[in-house]
Amino acid sequence: MTRQTVMRIAGAAAAVGIAFAVAAPGTVQAAGRATPTCGTDDLRISFADRLGGGMNHAGGTLEFRNTTGRTCALRGYPGLGLEDARHKALPTTTVRGTTWYADDPGNQLVLLKPGQAAQAVVAWTHTGTDAQKGASLRVTPPAARSYRTVPLDDTVDFGELHVTAVAHRVPVRG
Repeated sequence: MTRQTVMRIAGAAAAVGIAFAVAAPGTVQAAGRATPTCGTDDLRISFADRLGGGMNHAGGTLEFRNTTGRTCALRGYPGLGLEDARHKALPTTTVRGTTWYADDPGNQLVLLKPGQAAQAVVAWTHTGTDAQKGASLRVTPPAARSYRTVPLDDTVDFGELHVTAVAHRVPVRG
């Protein structure tokens, strides 16, 4: 498309009252302003709670706390990976959606003011069936390219982790 064509389309859209939201890479449009995406360096990531349960299920509520002095945004699902005691990556499969402990809140925009936190619930089974011994969990925030490690110290069957989307609060069942 030529610049002239783009200008014609933009002019026509303006004439009929259609607004285009343009944001720089790594930002989202929220409340009429561009809000930067929360990067890994902007967040403290930890388990707020560890969850146990019957039928060999385990899990936890991951917390993503904004440590910056500005509002940032998250949307989607965190990336997860297991690593051994030597910090070597282990084969891992991540399943997005509802977990044993919580319903998936769905993909939504979460704005985090300084000091605020968002959550995601992660779950796995540990019966010993083709289990991976995970010393740590690699957690990559949505839309980020780097991760933080969180202590895990558990076995994970088939290296399979289930995770909800990030939300301000993800209620845990029961």
